Amino acid sequence: MAEGRSFPLDFKFLKVGGLRSSFPSDLPQGHVGPESGYRVKAAPTVCTELYDRGLCGVKPSGRARSAARSIRSSPGTAKASKDNAGPKFSQVVGGTRTSQPKEGTRRRPGPREPGGAARAPGAPALTQVVEALQHGVQQGLGTRRRHGARAALAGRGRFRFRRRGGGASRARRLPCWPRWRPPGSRAAAAEGAAALGEAGPPRAEGPPPAAAPPPLDAPRSPRSRFSAGPGAGLLHAKELKTRDELEDSLEERRHVSDLKFAMKCYTPPVYKGLVPCKPGDIKGSVLSSEEVQYVIKELSKESSQPADALLEEASDILDEMSHKLRVGAIRFFAFALSKIFKQIFSKVCVNEEGIQKLQRAIQEHPVVLLPSHRSYIDFLMLSFLLYSYDLPVPVIAAGMDFLGMKVVGELLRMSGAFFMRRSFGGNKLYWAVFSAYVKTMLRNGYAPVEFFLEGTRSRSAKTLTPKLGLLNIVMEPFFKREVFDTYLVPISISYDKILEETLYAYELLGVPKPKESTTGLLKARRILSENFGSVHVYFGDPVSLRSLAAGRMSRSPYNLAPRYILQKPSEDMHAFVAQVACRMQLSQLENLAMSPWVLAVAVLLQHRPSMRFDALVNKTVWLKGLTQAFGGYLLWPDNQPAEEVVQSSILLHANLASLAHDQVVLKVDSGDTDVVDGLILQHITLLMCSAYRNQLLNTFVRPSFVAVALQMTPGFRKEDVYSCFCFLCSVFSDEFIFLPENTLRDFEEGCYLLCKSETVQVTAKDILVTEKGNAALEFLVGLFMPFVESYQIICKYLLHEEEEHFTEKQYLAAVRKFTGQLLDQGASECYDVLSSDLQKNALAACVRLGAVERKKVNNECVYSVNEPATARLEELLGCKMPIGKPVMAKL
Repeated sequence: MAEGRSFPLDFKFLKVGGLRSSFPSDLPQGHVGPESGYRVKAAPTVCTELYDRGLCGVKPSGRARSAARSIRSSPGTAKASKDNAGPKFSQVVGGTRTSQPKEGTRRRPGPREPGGAARAPGAPALTQVVEALQHGVQQGLGTRRRHGARAALAGRGRFRFRRRGGGASRARRLPCWPRWRPPGSRAAAAEGAAALGEAGPPRAEGPPPAAAPPPLDAPRSPRSRFSAGPGAGLLHAKELKTRDELEDSLEERRHVSDLKFAMKCYTPPVYKGLVPCKPGDIKGSVLSSEEVQYVIKELSKESSQPADALLEEASDILDEMSHKLRVGAIRFFAFALSKIFKQIFSKVCVNEEGIQKLQRAIQEHPVVLLPSHRSYIDFLMLSFLLYSYDLPVPVIAAGMDFLGMKVVGELLRMSGAFFMRRSFGGNKLYWAVFSAYVKTMLRNGYAPVEFFLEGTRSRSAKTLTPKLGLLNIVMEPFFKREVFDTYLVPISISYDKILEETLYAYELLGVPKPKESTTGLLKARRILSENFGSVHVYFGDPVSLRSLAAGRMSRSPYNLAPRYILQKPSEDMHAFVAQVACRMQLSQLENLAMSPWVLAVAVLLQHRPSMRFDALVNKTVWLKGLTQAFGGYLLWPDNQPAEEVVQSSILLHANLASLAHDQVVLKVDSGDTDVVDGLILQHITLLMCSAYRNQLLNTFVRPSFVAVALQMTPGFRKEDVYSCFCFLCSVFSDEFIFLPENTLRDFEEGCYLLCKSETVQVTAKDILVTEKGNAALEFLVGLFMPFVESYQIICKYLLHEEEEHFTEKQYLAAVRKFTGQLLDQGASECYDVLSSDLQKNALAACVRLGAVERKKVNNECVYSVNEPATARLEELLGCKMPIGKPVMAKL
C-alpha cells in the first residue's frame, strides 16, 4: 500500500460498454479524493463524449466516434440516461447497484477481487460516466492536453485510476488524461480532507481544509483584501492564499525535438465552437461598422473632407495597426523560442491549474489577458506557453516602436501583434478605428486579447500606475450588451534574473532608452551564453466582469444613445475602471514569485557594502520566516541547506555581489575605475540591487507603513498612527498600488500582520512595540525609509529651484545634478533618489498634494513650485510637524 493512503483496497468494478473501470468504493460522495494522488485514464469512447462536451481538446478518431455512437444508441444507454439524468459521482463509482445481470451471464473475476468474487452487476450508461466526469471537473478534475493522438490510443479499452509516480513516470504523462487536481497545495488538501473526516481517520494536527476553487464568476469573499467596504472592526485577519503547484514546462522540451514540437498538431479550443475568421475579414468588419461610419460622417461635416478620403485614411490606419496572424509564424517562434529558453533559463514553471481554468474560460466568454510587465520576454513567453498547452495564441497590443525592426516587426505582426500609437493626440478617426478593431476581435471571440495594464516595462520592478484606456475599451462590449460577460485573467511573470537589468539601471540614471532595432537584437545575442535562472508564470483565476459590475455599475446609461456613438465615460465609470485595474494589479502582485536572492539583497542593502556570510544566511533565514508570515509567495528550495541556497543565489548574480574570505561584498567599484560609460559604477550596482529589493516591497508595504508611522509619531496612540499611515498612503500612492478608499482596511491588515509576527500589540487605544519586535520594526523601517528620505530631498530641491517655470525634462536633469552633489559630499547615503522613476513619482505626488502646480502651455506641461505647501510637506516627511487628523493629512 502506498504511504499516505487513507482508504482500504476495497474496489467495485463496473462495465461501461467495452470498458472496464475500477474505483475505490469508499470515496466520499461527489469528491474523488485529490488526497489519494490518483488520476483517471479514459478510453476513446469516453474521450469522444468529453470532446463533444468541450471537456477535452483531443479530437478522437473515427473508430472512437463509431464506438461512442453505438453505445449512445444502445437501449440500455438510452434508458439509463433517461432514468438517471445528472447522476452524482458516487452513483457511478462505488455507488448503489441499480440493475441486475441477465440470467446466465458469465463474468470473469477482476484482478483485485479475492477469489474471483462476483462483481457489481449492471453498468451505468456512458452518458452517466461522462456527466460524472463533468461533475468531477467542477470539483477539481482538470484536463491536461498536449500531443493528443498518443492519448486517445494509449487509453484504448481502459478507464482506471493510477497512482502518480516519480520523475520518470511524470515525464511520460499523456496529455488528455483528466487528472484529479487539488484546489491548491496537494499536501494541504490531503490534510484538510483527513481533518474533516472525508477520507480516513482525522489527524491530530493539521491546517484547515483547503476550499474548492470557486466558479469563474463567483464574487470574492467579503473578508478578502478586495472587499469594497471598510472592515467592521480593527485587525481584520488576512486570509492566506493557497496557491497552485508549479511545473516545469521546459522539462518535456528538453527530451523532445524542437522541430517536432513546433510542427505538432495545433488545434486550440475556440470560443463557443465558432470558427475564427481571417485577419482580412476583421478589417472589412471594422471599416463597415456603424461606429467607424458614424465618425467618418461627422468628421466629413466638420472638415469638409469627402467621406471616401476619410474611409481610405481609416483603411491605411488599419493596415498600419492590424495583425496578420498565421500559423507558420507561430510555429517559427515556437521553434526559435524553445531553443533560446532552454539555453538561457534553467526552468520555466507554470501553474497548470490556471491553464485549465483559462481553457474553460476561453470556450465560454471573451477573455482578456493582463500580464505583469518586467521584460521584453513577457509577451513572447506567454505566447510560447499558450502554444505549448494547445491554447489559442493571443492578439497582443504592442507599441509602434517594434515596427522599426526590419523583418522582426513583420514576424511579430504575423504572430498576433497589433500595433498602437503611444498617444492618439486627439485623433478621433484613429481612436474610432482602434476601438472598433479591438472590440470586433473581442466580440467575435477571435482570440484572447492581451495587453499590459502598466503600458510599459517597469524599470524598478515596482508595479506602475495602470493605464485605463485599453481596459475601458474591452469593457465596453459588456456594458453595451454586445457580449454576456468578459473574463479578465491576471497573470504574474517573475524572473530570478532580469535580462535587461543593466539597461534598466542606465535608463534610471538618465541614459536615453535605445531604439528598438534588428541590429540591436543581433548584438544582444551574447545573452545566450548567460544563465538567467528560472521564470515563474502564474495564471490567476479568471475574474468575471459581470460579477464585478453587479450591484456597482448599471448598464442602462449605455442604452440611452445608439451603440455606435462614442460616449465619454462618466465619473462613476472611470472610478469603476480604476478600481478594477487596481484589483487586477494586486492579483498580479499576490502571485509574483520571489527568489531567495530578493531576501538576501534586501539584507545586504541595509548592511552595505559588505557582510559576513554566516550573518547574511542567518538574517536571510529570519527574513524568510517573516515573509512567509506576511503571506509572500517565496520559492525557497526546502531540500537544500540555507547556506547552499544563499550561495547559489550569489553565484547567479555574480555581477552584483561576490563571496570571498567568508565575506559577501557588493561590487560597487571595479578596482581600476569607478566610472563606466560616464556613470558611477556604485550608482549602477545599487540601483540594480534596489530593483530586486523592490520585489519584496509588494508584500511588506502595509506593515512597513505602520512601522514607519510608529517611528514618525511621537506617541503610540492608535489614532495618531492611523493619521500618519493615511498621510504615507496619500504621498506614496504613485509608488505602490492601493485600492481606492480602502485605507482603513489596509491599516488593519498591516496591524494584523505585525501582531501575527509578534512585533506589536494592539490595545483599544494604543499600538505598543513588543520586546522581540524591535528587530522586525528596525528592518521594516529600513526597508521604506529610503523612499521617505528621497521625497524629502526632492522637496528641498524644489525649495531651492530658481526657475519660476520648468518642464519635466528640465526638472529631471536639475534634480539629478542636485542629488548627485549631495551624495558626493556625503550629506546623504540615499541612492534611491537617483532613480528617474522615483523622481517622476515624487513630482506627480507634489502636484496631487498641491506642492507643485501644473498647467499646459503650447501643448506642453509646465510646472511651478508652491513654496509654502512644499515647505510644509518637507517638514511633515522630516517629522518636524505633527500630521494631525486623517482628514487634515492632505496639504
